[in-house]
Amino acid sequence: MSEVNTVLEGRTILLGVTGSIAAFKAADITSRLTEAGAKVCPVMTAGACSFIQPLTLQTLSRQPVVSDIWSEGQGWQPGHIELADRADLLLVAPATAHCIAQFANGLAPDLLTSIHLATTAPVMIAPAMNGKMLAHPATQANIATLRDRGYHFIEPDRGMLACGYEGEGKLASVDRIVETVVHFFRE
Repeated sequence: MSEVNTVLEGRTILLGVTGSIAAFKAADITSRLTEAGAKVCPVMTAGACSFIQPLTLQTLSRQPVVSDIWSEGQGWQPGHIELADRADLLLVAPATAHCIAQFANGLAPDLLTSIHLATTAPVMIAPAMNGKMLAHPATQANIATLRDRGYHFIEPDRGMLACGYEGEGKLASVDRIVETVVHFFRE
């Protein structure tokens, strides 16, 4: 068994996927973390479901995908609380400006943001958005707020963005995201 598999074996990673064009990369993130021994539980926003089908992440993770707070599990405990309690890490990749703002302001209008408020697990965020949105003072203030709370950020890459602009805001490479998660658990 490789060191990566040893580090991630038995870890429960909630993978939050938000409504970014980069949502398709969640499939590779899910696959790579699962292959490395982690139990990946995908949590998709409605916007993410517009970009990638939940069945893709369900098949790659071998776990049910949750996306709707109003259709939670069958047990007595609300599903978002049960998931929040099981998490060793909440990884949000890609994370939109909207999601980051909701996290920073303690809003919980959907399943992902409700899990965020209920978990005591560390939170790791990989932003993906237009460079102007990323540079906006409100977004930067929200990121600073989350950093002050101890959240971990995987900085976005520079490059051609889906909007046609060149600049910062592109989701970090899948390799860098996976390496950052492995490094986090190694420490």
